Amino acid sequence: MLRELLPDGDLRAQGIDAIAYANGPGSFTGLRIAASVVQGLAYTSNLPAIPISTLACQAQTALRTKVVEEGDLVLSMLDARINEVYWALFSFQNELATLSQGPAVCVPQAVCLDGAVTRLKGIGSGFRYLELLPQEIAVAVSVIDADLLPSARDLIPLAVREYQSGNTQQASEVLPVYVREEISWKKIPQQGKSQ
Repeated sequence: MLRELLPDGDLRAQGIDAIAYANGPGSFTGLRIAASVVQGLAYTSNLPAIPISTLACQAQTALRTKVVEEGDLVLSMLDARINEVYWALFSFQNELATLSQGPAVCVPQAVCLDGAVTRLKGIGSGFRYLELLPQEIAVAVSVIDADLLPSARDLIPLAVREYQSGNTQQASEVLPVYVREEISWKKIPQQGKSQ
């Protein structure tokens, strides 16, 4: 696909000033692949990279698609598998998702928002665990869209803000954000299973 879009491989000649990417949280394999591609492109073209939270991108998608409005607080959650959720709380400033709390990973019962929340809306696959969220959060959420997914196009306005603020990375700094401090997944020998 890159060969079709950029046959000579010269990103700068095509007017590209930086490479934005979703750095997580999310699927370990997906995050590693994305970071590897971005790192390779950034190295070969000598371009900066701009990491954008998957949860922020999801909040931005919700704003663009009018699931939420500028004055809302948005609890953006993704199913982290193994009965946990990735989550972060966002408000909007100048129509851009702005982090208020998080990101974090935990069991749904442990999601804890700082202070009283009003105009709270919930988005993302993590809301499939709605019945497990703390009661004060479940009753505060006025709108839920558990099927909403982050759209790549919504990285762009967030990346422009970061670029204009000078928040970029060199290729050597490109890394996924896993949020989890330790990985619960184990290789087969570590699980005690015979091969």
